[in-house]
Amino acid sequence: MSDLEFRKSSYSGTGNNCVEVADTPGASAVRDSQTPEAGHLFFPSSEWAAFVTTSRSGR
Repeated sequence: MSDLEFRKSSYSGTGNNCVEVADTPGASAVRDSQTPEAGHLFFPSSEWAAFVTTSRSGR
C-alpha cells in the first residue's frame, strides 16, 4: 500500500524524533519519521484504539 498519508502528532513539536501514523480502513499504519523508507507496521483499529486509550491514561 504505497498511497498512505502519514502524519505526525501535533504534540511532536519541531523535532524529527517522531512516530507517524496513517489511517486505513480497519487499521492504522505506523512508521519512524527518521527512516520512513524502512517501512511501516499495521495494527488493527481495535488494537490501535486500545494503545491510544492506554497512552492517554498515563499507564
